[in-house]
Amino acid sequence: MRPNPPHAARRFDAPYCDAPHPVVRRGAARARRGLPVTTDEQVWTGSPSQLLNLPLYVVCALLFWLVVPIFIAAWKWLVLHNVRYELTTERFKVRQGVLNKELDEVELYRVRDYRLEQPFWLRLFSLGNITLRTTDESHPYIELRAIRDSERVYELTRRSVEECRVKKRVFPLNLEQT
Repeated sequence: MRPNPPHAARRFDAPYCDAPHPVVRRGAARARRGLPVTTDEQVWTGSPSQLLNLPLYVVCALLFWLVVPIFIAAWKWLVLHNVRYELTTERFKVRQGVLNKELDEVELYRVRDYRLEQPFWLRLFSLGNITLRTTDESHPYIELRAIRDSERVYELTRRSVEECRVKKRVFPLNLEQT
Protein backbone atom coordinates (compact mmCIF):
# COMPACT_ATOMS: atom_id res chain seq x y z
CA MET A 1 0.00 0.00 0.00
CA ARG A 2 1.34 3.41 -0.97
CA PRO A 3 0.98 6.56 1.09
CA ASN A 4 -1.70 8.99 0.08
CA PRO A 5 -0.51 11.58 -2.43
CA PRO A 6 -0.89 15.12 -1.05
CA HIS A 7 -3.02 16.33 -3.97
CA ALA A 8 -5.51 13.45 -3.93
CA ALA A 9 -8.87 13.97 -2.31
CA ARG A 10 -9.37 11.50 0.48
CA ARG A 11 -12.79 10.08 1.15
CA PHE A 12 -13.60 8.77 4.62
CA ASP A 13 -9.87 8.61 5.34
CA ALA A 14 -9.53 5.57 3.10
CA PRO A 15 -5.97 4.57 2.21
CA TYR A 16 -4.89 5.10 -1.37
CA CYS A 17 -4.66 1.90 -3.41
CA ASP A 18 -4.72 0.87 -7.05
CA ALA A 19 -7.47 -1.75 -6.62
CA PRO A 20 -10.68 -1.12 -8.53
CA HIS A 21 -13.87 -0.17 -6.75
CA PRO A 22 -15.74 -3.23 -5.30
CA VAL A 23 -18.68 -2.69 -7.65
CA VAL A 24 -16.35 -2.81 -10.65
CA ARG A 25 -14.80 -6.04 -9.37
CA ARG A 26 -18.24 -7.65 -8.90
CA GLY A 27 -19.29 -6.60 -12.40
CA ALA A 28 -16.13 -8.10 -13.89
CA ALA A 29 -16.67 -11.33 -11.94
CA ARG A 30 -20.25 -11.58 -13.25
CA ALA A 31 -19.02 -11.03 -16.80
CA ARG A 32 -16.40 -13.78 -16.44
CA ARG A 33 -19.10 -16.23 -15.31
CA GLY A 34 -21.25 -15.34 -18.31
CA LEU A 35 -23.89 -13.53 -16.24
CA PRO A 36 -25.29 -10.23 -17.43
CA VAL A 37 -23.69 -7.17 -15.90
CA THR A 38 -26.31 -4.73 -14.71
CA THR A 39 -25.44 -1.18 -15.60
CA ASP A 40 -28.12 1.07 -14.26
CA GLU A 41 -27.26 4.37 -15.97
CA GLN A 42 -29.23 7.53 -15.52
CA VAL A 43 -31.26 8.52 -18.60
CA TRP A 44 -33.25 11.46 -17.26
CA THR A 45 -33.89 13.24 -14.00
CA GLY A 46 -36.37 15.96 -13.17
CA SER A 47 -38.87 17.38 -10.74
CA PRO A 48 -42.37 18.85 -10.93
CA SER A 49 -42.83 22.56 -11.56
CA GLN A 50 -43.91 24.89 -8.79
CA LEU A 51 -46.75 25.98 -11.11
CA LEU A 52 -48.76 23.18 -9.52
CA ASN A 53 -48.93 25.32 -6.40
CA LEU A 54 -49.81 28.57 -8.22
CA PRO A 55 -53.46 28.71 -7.07
CA LEU A 56 -52.37 28.15 -3.47
CA TYR A 57 -49.67 30.82 -3.78
CA VAL A 58 -52.23 33.33 -5.06
CA VAL A 59 -54.61 32.65 -2.16
CA CYS A 60 -51.75 32.81 0.34
CA ALA A 61 -50.56 36.10 -1.16
CA LEU A 62 -54.04 37.57 -0.74
CA LEU A 63 -54.24 36.38 2.87
CA PHE A 64 -50.61 37.01 3.83
CA TRP A 65 -51.64 39.33 6.68
CA LEU A 66 -52.93 36.26 8.56
CA VAL A 67 -49.31 34.93 8.70
CA VAL A 68 -50.43 31.27 8.71
CA PRO A 69 -50.81 31.16 4.89
CA ILE A 70 -47.13 32.06 4.58
CA PHE A 71 -46.19 28.87 6.43
CA ILE A 72 -48.67 26.84 4.38
CA ALA A 73 -47.17 28.18 1.13
CA ALA A 74 -43.63 27.51 2.39
CA TRP A 75 -44.55 23.93 3.34
CA LYS A 76 -46.18 23.24 -0.05
CA TRP A 77 -43.12 24.69 -1.78
CA LEU A 78 -40.85 22.38 0.26
CA VAL A 79 -42.98 19.32 -0.45
CA LEU A 80 -42.94 19.89 -4.21
CA HIS A 81 -39.29 20.93 -4.19
CA ASN A 82 -38.34 17.59 -2.62
CA VAL A 83 -39.96 15.40 -5.29
CA ARG A 84 -37.41 13.95 -7.73
CA TYR A 85 -38.07 11.69 -10.68
CA GLU A 86 -35.27 9.58 -12.10
CA LEU A 87 -35.36 7.37 -15.18
CA THR A 88 -32.51 4.90 -15.50
CA THR A 89 -31.89 2.15 -18.01
CA GLU A 90 -33.61 -0.41 -15.73
CA ARG A 91 -35.82 1.43 -13.23
CA PHE A 92 -38.02 4.42 -12.68
CA LYS A 93 -37.44 6.04 -9.28
CA VAL A 94 -39.50 8.56 -7.36
CA ARG A 95 -37.82 10.22 -4.36
CA GLN A 96 -39.97 12.38 -2.13
CA GLY A 97 -40.32 13.69 1.38
CA VAL A 98 -39.30 16.69 3.41
CA LEU A 99 -38.61 15.24 6.85
CA ASN A 100 -39.07 11.54 6.10
CA LYS A 101 -37.58 10.55 2.76
CA GLU A 102 -39.19 7.87 0.63
CA LEU A 103 -37.87 6.08 -2.48
CA ASP A 104 -40.21 4.18 -4.77
CA GLU A 105 -38.84 2.12 -7.66
CA VAL A 106 -40.53 0.35 -10.53
CA GLU A 107 -38.68 -1.93 -12.89
CA LEU A 108 -39.08 -0.63 -16.45
CA TYR A 109 -40.12 -3.99 -17.86
CA ARG A 110 -43.24 -3.75 -15.64
CA VAL A 111 -44.53 -0.63 -17.41
CA ARG A 112 -47.55 -1.59 -19.52
CA ASP A 113 -48.85 1.72 -20.86
CA TYR A 114 -47.85 5.38 -21.07
CA ARG A 115 -50.04 8.44 -21.28
CA LEU A 116 -49.05 12.03 -21.99
CA GLU A 117 -51.40 14.84 -20.97
CA GLN A 118 -50.79 18.50 -21.66
CA PRO A 119 -53.58 20.58 -20.14
CA PHE A 120 -53.92 24.06 -21.59
CA TRP A 121 -52.56 25.93 -18.58
CA LEU A 122 -49.52 23.62 -18.38
CA ARG A 123 -48.94 23.79 -22.15
CA LEU A 124 -48.58 27.56 -21.84
CA PHE A 125 -45.38 26.88 -19.88
CA SER A 126 -44.19 23.86 -21.96
CA LEU A 127 -45.10 21.45 -19.16
CA GLY A 128 -47.05 18.20 -19.16
CA ASN A 129 -48.11 15.16 -17.14
CA ILE A 130 -47.03 11.61 -17.88
CA THR A 131 -48.90 8.65 -16.40
CA LEU A 132 -47.32 5.20 -16.39
CA ARG A 133 -49.52 2.15 -15.87
CA THR A 134 -47.53 -0.75 -14.46
CA THR A 135 -48.01 -4.35 -13.40
CA ASP A 136 -46.36 -3.57 -10.07
CA GLU A 137 -48.82 -4.31 -7.25
CA SER A 138 -47.56 -1.60 -4.91
CA HIS A 139 -47.52 1.12 -7.63
CA PRO A 140 -50.05 0.39 -10.38
CA TYR A 141 -49.92 4.01 -11.57
CA ILE A 142 -47.05 6.48 -11.49
CA GLU A 143 -47.79 10.06 -12.35
CA LEU A 144 -45.12 12.57 -13.30
CA ARG A 145 -46.80 15.91 -12.77
CA ALA A 146 -45.89 19.20 -14.46
CA ILE A 147 -42.54 18.20 -15.90
CA ARG A 148 -40.58 20.19 -18.46
CA ASP A 149 -40.23 18.96 -22.01
CA SER A 150 -42.79 16.23 -21.38
CA GLU A 151 -42.86 14.97 -24.98
CA ARG A 152 -39.13 14.27 -24.93
CA VAL A 153 -39.40 12.55 -21.52
CA TYR A 154 -42.35 10.51 -22.83
CA GLU A 155 -40.25 9.27 -25.78
CA LEU A 156 -37.23 8.60 -23.54
CA THR A 157 -39.42 6.55 -21.22
CA ARG A 158 -41.00 4.61 -24.07
CA ARG A 159 -37.62 3.87 -25.64
CA SER A 160 -36.06 2.88 -22.30
CA VAL A 161 -38.95 0.52 -21.50
CA GLU A 162 -38.65 -1.20 -24.87
CA GLU A 163 -34.87 -1.55 -24.57
CA CYS A 164 -35.22 -2.97 -21.05
CA ARG A 165 -37.80 -5.51 -22.21
CA VAL A 166 -35.57 -6.66 -25.06
CA LYS A 167 -32.50 -6.82 -22.82
CA LYS A 168 -34.30 -8.83 -20.13
CA ARG A 169 -36.31 -10.84 -22.68
CA VAL A 170 -39.60 -9.91 -21.01
CA PHE A 171 -42.57 -9.32 -23.26
CA PRO A 172 -46.11 -8.45 -22.17
CA LEU A 173 -48.84 -11.03 -22.53
CA ASN A 174 -52.31 -9.82 -23.43
CA LEU A 175 -54.62 -12.47 -22.02
CA GLU A 176 -58.07 -11.06 -22.52
CA GLN A 177 -61.03 -13.12 -21.40
CA THR A 178 -64.13 -13.10 -23.56
